[in-house]
Amino acid sequence: MAAWLCMGALGFAQQVHAEDATWARWSAERLARSCEENEAGVAHTLGNAERRQVVDDIFEYTYRVRVGPGSHDSIILHRVVRELWPWSPVRTQKSMFLVHGDVLGFQGAFLSSAASSAVPRNQSIAVFLARRGVDVWGIDLRWVHVPSGTTDFSFMKDWNLGLHARDVGIGLELARGWRSFTGNGNGQMVLLGWSRGASVAYAYLNAETQAPQNKRHVSGFIPVDMAYSFAPGATPEREAACLSHAVLAQEQSEGKYEGGEIGMRLQALGASAVTHPTESSVLLPGSTNRQAALFFGSATYVFQEPLPVIQGYHWAAGLSEEGALTGLAWTDERFFYDTLVQAAPYQSIGEQVDTFAMWCGAPDVPYDDHLARVKVPVLYVGASGGVGGYGLHGLSRLGSTDVSTHMVPDYGHADLFLASGAENAVWAPILDWVQRH
Repeated sequence: MAAWLCMGALGFAQQVHAEDATWARWSAERLARSCEENEAGVAHTLGNAERRQVVDDIFEYTYRVRVGPGSHDSIILHRVVRELWPWSPVRTQKSMFLVHGDVLGFQGAFLSSAASSAVPRNQSIAVFLARRGVDVWGIDLRWVHVPSGTTDFSFMKDWNLGLHARDVGIGLELARGWRSFTGNGNGQMVLLGWSRGASVAYAYLNAETQAPQNKRHVSGFIPVDMAYSFAPGATPEREAACLSHAVLAQEQSEGKYEGGEIGMRLQALGASAVTHPTESSVLLPGSTNRQAALFFGSATYVFQEPLPVIQGYHWAAGLSEEGALTGLAWTDERFFYDTLVQAAPYQSIGEQVDTFAMWCGAPDVPYDDHLARVKVPVLYVGASGGVGGYGLHGLSRLGSTDVSTHMVPDYGHADLFLASGAENAVWAPILDWVQRH
C-alpha cells in the first residue's frame, strides 16, 4: 500500500492565499522527500487550495491531488473546520476522515445541506462535528469528478476496492501531515466510512495492518450501515450476492468498467421531482416524477441492479396513506431531492464487483486477509431500514476488543445523514464516541 506521493509539477497559480502557499511549500518538501520511498516513481501534482464559507465561521477547504498518470487519476481532499480568520483554521485535538459511499461524493454525503435551501445550512454532519471542535477531513474518490459526457471508461479498468483504499491512505497521510505541520499534533485520525465507503475503509484497515506502526494513520473506525461480509445464516442474501457478482464480473470481463450511469439517473430523478413534480415519470412509467422519487427513496432495493440483495433496504423511510406514498417520514422531501441532484454522473464498477465477492464468499479477494490484526476501537452505526444488523458480522472478524454498536430504529440508509432529527439520533452519539476515544 503506497501511501506516499512523489512530487511532479505543483502547477499553482501565481497569486495564492497564505494557506494555499503554505500548503504548497509543505507539500513540495514532504512529497519530494517521500518520492525516494516510492519505487513506482509516478509523478504527482497538487492543485490550488479552494475555500468557501459553509455557515458562520465554518469553512470548507478543498485540495485536488493527482495520484496517477491518467487525466482522471485525481482525488479531492476536503477539510471542514472553524476559522479564526481567513485561511487560518482553529487548532483542534480531535480529527476525523470521512469516506463516502456510492453515487454521492463528500459534499453530497456529508455536507449536502450547503447546496439546499430547504433546510438550514448547518444540517450536515460535517458542520455539526466542526462546530464542536473536530477537524473534519474527507475524500472524493476518483470517479466523483469524471465529467458528464464521458464515453470511454477504459481508465476505470483497475479501479477497485484496493485502489480506492490506497487513495484513502494517501488522503490520511496528507491530512495527518498537514495537521502536524500546522501545530495540531501528530495524532492518528478516526476513520468513518458510510455505505460502500465503509467497505473501502475496511479494505484500507486490512492493508494498514501490514505497515509499520509509525505509518498507521487510524485511531478508531466507524463503519456506517454497511456489511463487509454476511453471517452464515444469511443464505438468501449471500445467494443474491453471488448471482450479482456473476453478472457484474461477466460485464467487467467484457469491457464494461462503469456502473450504468446511476448518478445521472438520480440527478434526473431529483431534478424532475423539483421542477415538474406532477408530470409523468420517464424513469418509472405510471407514476408522476414526485411519486417516482418518493418510491426510490422508500423502496430503494427495487431499483438495485442486477438484483436486490437486502430486501426492504431503502434510503429514506416513507409515509403512506391507504397504500399510497405521501411523503418521507424523517427527511425533508425537498432536501432529499436536492441531495439526489448532487449525485456524481458515473461510478467505477470494480468496487461493486469486489463487494459482491466479499458478500458471496467467492471468489477469494485479498481485502479480508488481515482483519484479525485490526485492533483499533470500533463503533458500528446502523439503520434498521438500511443494511442494519447485516453489518454486525464484519465486526466479529476484526481483532478489536473495544467494539460498540448504535442501531437507529425506523431510519433508512440515508436518513442517518439527511433526517431532521439525525443530529440527536446519530451524530451526537458518534461525537460522544469520538470524544471518548
